[in-house]
Amino acid sequence: MLQGLFILDDVDLIYGSTYEEISQYVHIYAPPQTRKMIRENLALLEKADVIFSGWGGPRLDKEFLEAAPNLKAIFYGAGSIKYMVTDEFWKRDIKITSAYAANGVPVVEYALSQILFSLKRGWHYVLQIKKEKNFIPKTDVPGVYGSTVGIVSLGMIGKNLCEKLQPFDVKLIAYDPYVSEEEASKLNVELCSLEEVFERSDVVSMHTPWLKETEGLVTGKHFSSMKENATFINTSRGAIVRENEMMDVLQKRPDLYAILDVTYPEPPVEGSPLYEMENVILTPHIGGSMANECHRMGAYMLEELKRFLVGKELKWQVTEERSKIMA
Repeated sequence: MLQGLFILDDVDLIYGSTYEEISQYVHIYAPPQTRKMIRENLALLEKADVIFSGWGGPRLDKEFLEAAPNLKAIFYGAGSIKYMVTDEFWKRDIKITSAYAANGVPVVEYALSQILFSLKRGWHYVLQIKKEKNFIPKTDVPGVYGSTVGIVSLGMIGKNLCEKLQPFDVKLIAYDPYVSEEEASKLNVELCSLEEVFERSDVVSMHTPWLKETEGLVTGKHFSSMKENATFINTSRGAIVRENEMMDVLQKRPDLYAILDVTYPEPPVEGSPLYEMENVILTPHIGGSMANECHRMGAYMLEELKRFLVGKELKWQVTEERSKIMA
């Protein structure tokens, strides 16, 4: 039987519904460890064949890896692994798989909810009614039927969102220089430039990974070109947007709305105009998995364990190349 350890901040949050079943396949030979605990007792790693981790996972540096000579696989019940892995890790013949797909499910759900609400200008009415303490006149809204939704980047989350939008009577356009016309056609999406996405869309939803190449991708010019009463939604990363330029435009164009689940820095600095601007909706990075949604990530890792035990290809294995483009 494989020997295993749990190393993460909160084992119950992610593995609360799967811990017992995992224990039927793997001998968990020590209590769950935190990053700090295992660093103070590296000898505990000597027997480990597999590690189950998640938020607060250990840094996989040379010292850690040398203390775990039998380590064969790491099951990471969360999203990006970039904060765990090192160059030293990729030199080893150790598999690592991530629940990034599971963590993407609630992001898609969040984005879908805000797209549909924004096409009715829902936040405009909510906030103005509170301000006026009375109903306000109904203004023109895009509405769902026949409106245009722009998706920036058709990675896993962007593609899944397009699929979720299929039942609604919206036109989908997208910017992604790495997606072929054939792939886009299967999603019923028209590919266009980033400038066109902002110019033509009633709602723009951002799903670009944070890479050096994507920092500051969205500028004030993009916001200035948006249609009247349009909305921008960001559930990706704040650094992709030049926020000062965005704020300048939003202050001049109160008809536009920005729904920001991510900012840069996060949270915004004390005194940032984002906290008070009437046409900015801030949520504290709630798009990803929360509460019971986190159990889905543990369930994905349980399924990966079952594949690993019978020698099947891991569905969500992360390679060195793949890790570089994960948000």
